[in-house]
Amino acid sequence: MTRGRTKIILPALALLFAVLILVNNSGGRKLAASTQTAAIDPAAAKNAFEHFKKLEGIWAAKSTKGWEEKATFKTIAAGSIVIEEGVNAHPGETMLTVFHLDGDRLMLTHYCVAKNQPRLVATSVGDNGRTVTFTFLDATNLSSRDNGHMDNAVYQFTDDNHFTAQWTWYQNGSEQWMEKIESKGVRGGDWSR
Repeated sequence: MTRGRTKIILPALALLFAVLILVNNSGGRKLAASTQTAAIDPAAAKNAFEHFKKLEGIWAAKSTKGWEEKATFKTIAAGSIVIEEGVNAHPGETMLTVFHLDGDRLMLTHYCVAKNQPRLVATSVGDNGRTVTFTFLDATNLSSRDNGHMDNAVYQFTDDNHFTAQWTWYQNGSEQWMEKIESKGVRGGDWSR
């Protein structure tokens, strides 16, 4: 009698585990890009990441549309992650962007006021790592690619005290470049003014 139950229970358990693994790996809420994104050369990715590490400190940012924000860059986790905390690009809101290497790829995750978290991968590096283009890879909390989200970003490092960033917004099958954001190093500046 026990042998008959074992023959039924073991395959049922194996099927249950297989389903649990599939569900766990799918995440259920992660949306991937419909096309593959080609990563850049590993040495170029590492070189570009070094430029992000050099941003550590306080920055004053101004958009070509007129809004201003304060941004703080910090390198954490034994130099493996750079976080950017931006305050007031949207009044009273804070957003976070995290840059890191994923093996040979340079990645960023943007924690957006749109309540989604797009992940972008560096797909182009120029000017010895001073211009980095990121392309949408996938996102969490984004049920459809047509829901509004940040989709591409280009960072240009002018010098050690200046850089620009420009992002695209993707929604309903259409992508548009947003304004350029120019940032200047402040290091200890007074944000109350």
